[in-house]
Amino acid sequence: MNIYGKVTLLAFCSAIAGSMATVVAVNTIGGADISSSSQAAVAPSAKGSLFTVGNSVTPPTDFTHAAESTINGVVSIKSYVTPRGYNMGGQQFNDPLFDFFFGTPRRHMPRQQQPKSEQQQGLGSGVIISKDGYIVTNNHVIDGAERLEVALNDNSIYNAKVIGTDPTTDVALLKIEADNLPVIPMGDSDALKVGEWVLAVGNPFGFTSTVTTGIVSAKARSMGAAQSGNPMSIESYIQTDAAVNPGNSGGALVNINGELVGINTAIYSQTGNYVGYSFAIPTSIVTKVVTDIKQYGTVQRAMLGVSYIELTPQLAQEKGITAVNDGILVEDVVDRSAAMEAGIKVGDVIIAINGAKTHNRAQMLGEMSKYRPGDVVNVKFIRDNKEKVAKVTLRNTQGSTKMTKADDFTALGCAFKPLTKEQQRQYMVNAGVQVVGLKDGKFKEAGIKENFIILDINGSRIKSQDDVERIYDAIMKSNDPDKVMFLTGLYPTGKKVYYAVPLSE
Repeated sequence: MNIYGKVTLLAFCSAIAGSMATVVAVNTIGGADISSSSQAAVAPSAKGSLFTVGNSVTPPTDFTHAAESTINGVVSIKSYVTPRGYNMGGQQFNDPLFDFFFGTPRRHMPRQQQPKSEQQQGLGSGVIISKDGYIVTNNHVIDGAERLEVALNDNSIYNAKVIGTDPTTDVALLKIEADNLPVIPMGDSDALKVGEWVLAVGNPFGFTSTVTTGIVSAKARSMGAAQSGNPMSIESYIQTDAAVNPGNSGGALVNINGELVGINTAIYSQTGNYVGYSFAIPTSIVTKVVTDIKQYGTVQRAMLGVSYIELTPQLAQEKGITAVNDGILVEDVVDRSAAMEAGIKVGDVIIAINGAKTHNRAQMLGEMSKYRPGDVVNVKFIRDNKEKVAKVTLRNTQGSTKMTKADDFTALGCAFKPLTKEQQRQYMVNAGVQVVGLKDGKFKEAGIKENFIILDINGSRIKSQDDVERIYDAIMKSNDPDKVMFLTGLYPTGKKVYYAVPLSE
């Protein structure tokens, strides 16, 4: 037999064998008795038997355990303000996250129609993380509220105290006076895999204890912080297709085991309602923020000390980078920073931190948010198309490895008294506050004396002590390493004076 005949015969025999396997497999599935064995005999012969590999049918996924074990650990949060609260700058009504989750119908009401009694500002969710009443939620859920009311799944109601907030990650920690509360156990968001089942638990549209399900669509996702008006936001979200709607914000994202893996925060929508994708802050970030707030009173932010952009294939080609097509391209290194101390240079491409890959900005921010000043990390980067590793001791925004403390407004060391109409006429000003009760503090250290009249701070007009406190809080919560109050004012003698008040230690 020639070679062509042998090939034809071999193909023919293979086809017959394949057909026999198919027939037996179909008969096996179509019969009343489906074997659970991983192998099924097809046709015995003198030399042996032909077997096919069978797969057992996967049972449907059961979400009941995860749902039942978590609904009692999610609370409803109502925020209240008085009409005075509505008129304090109105900044809360310009927040797109606020619009997505709460809507802002009251901002269109004529001012004279606003009732004078306390009014509900919004509705969100929260997650109980300890039996003694600590609750985590989103900062935008409670921002601007004068009173917070927490309702548990058993309909018991408590007033909540704000322990601390972090607008950078949009996390807030609350406390209610209660004991033996149901707690959702903390899970490992880093272990989540794309395609894994997750459940969103919250109070959409006020419907309490609502559970929806979906899968993890992506990890380390950014929605564009600069476009939302806060370029310093840390965005490294878990993206899912679990339905999330107004009222879900601050609620739980749990895995199939009922473990908390994220705090539902936002949706991508042009209408304000769910259209396919939702985003949650991973517990790797939430746990760090909450621990810092409880232990230090403020979040400890570790800084590498570089400015950067994402490396693209086009950019890599322009700069002659062939070792990688993505990563974090260093554009500048801050003086006296951790990166400068470790020898990182402009043009380096950071590809991993402590083994965690940094393909994009979201991954970079998500990884850096896990560390505190003084932590030592291994930074892997590409230089001259060669892989290098640097051991970096991270620093805080002031360039130190020390932990920062939460400064209280009283650290200024004085009180503020609004000017009377008579004083306004006397000094020929429209508004202002006078420094009274001066004692040791930031103002005295800066050289400010009793009765100094503050007209504006950092370019904002000052009418009351609330204005001073609001600006102070904004400065202290910012990521700007130079936390300074620039004051413009005058003394009763009429002398106009300018002061710079450093707020950092």
